[in-house]
Amino acid sequence: MPSGRGNNSGVETAPLAHRSFDLHAELAARIENDWGYRRMETFGGHVGFMRRSEGPSPVRWLSDTVTIGQKLGSTATTAQVVPAAFTRAMMRAAERNGARLRQGHVTAIGAGGAEIDGEPVAADAVVVAMGPWSILAAQWLSVPPVIGLKGHSLVFDTGNDIPSEAIFLEMREANGAQSSPEIFPRPDGTTYVCAISSETPLPVDPARVTPEPGALERLEEMCRSLSPVLARAPILARQACCRPVTQDGLPLIGRIDGTEGAYIATGHSVWGILNAPATGEAMAELIVDGAASTVDLAPFDPGRLEPLDPKRLFGG
Repeated sequence: MPSGRGNNSGVETAPLAHRSFDLHAELAARIENDWGYRRMETFGGHVGFMRRSEGPSPVRWLSDTVTIGQKLGSTATTAQVVPAAFTRAMMRAAERNGARLRQGHVTAIGAGGAEIDGEPVAADAVVVAMGPWSILAAQWLSVPPVIGLKGHSLVFDTGNDIPSEAIFLEMREANGAQSSPEIFPRPDGTTYVCAISSETPLPVDPARVTPEPGALERLEEMCRSLSPVLARAPILARQACCRPVTQDGLPLIGRIDGTEGAYIATGHSVWGILNAPATGEAMAELIVDGAASTVDLAPFDPGRLEPLDPKRLFGG
């Protein structure tokens, strides 16, 4: 996903996005970059029956029905990473600095640590950062609701046929639905396309997130009409994911009321990868120094929202 100074919504999150954009560049320079970080150009447009006649489109690989209305960002203001590769790289870097990755089922969280598969794990601080699944911490902690907004995506094998140009479009599908497809070519010769969001019940197990019926077929039809390159390219992955969204649209970053040493960092919606480095930096400052100095976390204080009633999750 792109991480750019002009691509984050809201004045409250702008400082977080700006700081994170700079940190992404620093991380790529400091650590061996194997997560596809690169600068790119970004364009916005819409899909209609005929391209406007002001001149040739600046994006040559799209269909004639796509009108590029504006350039949203340049290589000075826009960059991209491959999210899964970035996440794995940051974990490897943390482990080289002494962190330990332990996978298991969290069975309790409280002051002084947590339990994993029933075994106590002592800790000075516990950070809940599980995307929409952060709501499961409501069993033990006072956390606000987080909604899982499902998004659908396809990954195409496009080789060298699409340059480093990200595209944000508005279009009306054949069924009358309004959609906003986003197209992201990656350095490895694949192109990621996402669109079609829905609010559906969140499964307890993230591995059980499945596409909505017909959504991927709609997206594939959309892609074939948007670009002749996508029309002929093989599809490598058909998938869905759930993005964490809060009641007011702002992230939850800060202390959790009522439990000493408990913190939360989630609710970034589609901007999780963009805002991840600055969120991590600010959380480290908050835990170690008692306050964040690089970003003002006040707008993201979890205490601004009412906590979730655990009965809504588990009955009773």
